Amino acid sequence: MKKVFVTLSSLLLVACTKAGLELANLPNKFSDTKTIKNIAYGAQSWQTLDLYIPPNPSHEPLPVVVFFYGGSWQEGSKSMYPFVGEAFAKKDYITVIADYRKYPQVTFPTFVEDGAKAVAWTYRHVAQYGGNPGELFIVGHSAGAHIGALITADSHYLSAEGENSSIIKAFAGLSGPYDFVPYEKDYIAIFGPPENYPKMQVPTFINGKEPPMLLLWGADDDVVGKSNMDKLVAKIHEKGGVEEHKTYAGVDHVGMVSTFIWFLNSKAPILDDITAFFSQYK
Repeated sequence: MKKVFVTLSSLLLVACTKAGLELANLPNKFSDTKTIKNIAYGAQSWQTLDLYIPPNPSHEPLPVVVFFYGGSWQEGSKSMYPFVGEAFAKKDYITVIADYRKYPQVTFPTFVEDGAKAVAWTYRHVAQYGGNPGELFIVGHSAGAHIGALITADSHYLSAEGENSSIIKAFAGLSGPYDFVPYEKDYIAIFGPPENYPKMQVPTFINGKEPPMLLLWGADDDVVGKSNMDKLVAKIHEKGGVEEHKTYAGVDHVGMVSTFIWFLNSKAPILDDITAFFSQYK
């Protein structure tokens, strides 16, 4: 995997300025989506999440997405991603976006453990915000897809929180580095020593009983290779699990998540494909 810090702060989306990020998140400031920020999902100061709740005239419990952002396990913040919460709100999903610890503060698997704690909190508490814990889905992009996929496939993370992977109805991963061997200095520091590598490779934990997975990749991605998706797909098939996968022509690594932005969503139907997949498992 090419060494890169893939966060929206490094892209800044438009004209390489902070204004681009503000423009991307502008609709959330004026919509009727209810936003609740900095809810504690754990005892530590960094263990907080934001909730995006769409209007719900029927008052029926809504399906729930927990979204994990990318950033090479080193950068990123939930504050950059209101546009994701807004995008799913338009599809009548409550969205949870959690912060997690990163390198160099921590190494693997601490950020996955934080993610599992956020998922467990969501399952236990989202009903009080109008969500249906029986319809809980995980979405992740880049390093966030890696985190989400490990929580979905490696049952010990949720078991440590007193739950199990059956609480996840399905997972959707965008450009996830599911199966790679670290070779850059930072990544070796994050995931090493080498005998630890199988524990951070998602196919290690595929047994055919994991929740259904939707694996998506952009054909112009020069950051995370397609082999990551292909190896995971092959292992799921080998074990008799459930998966769908798709490649988008003309979409690069960052484009996989930036298509959620209101002025870029015509580039590829990624949001529609995710919600169509999830609708099969409600």
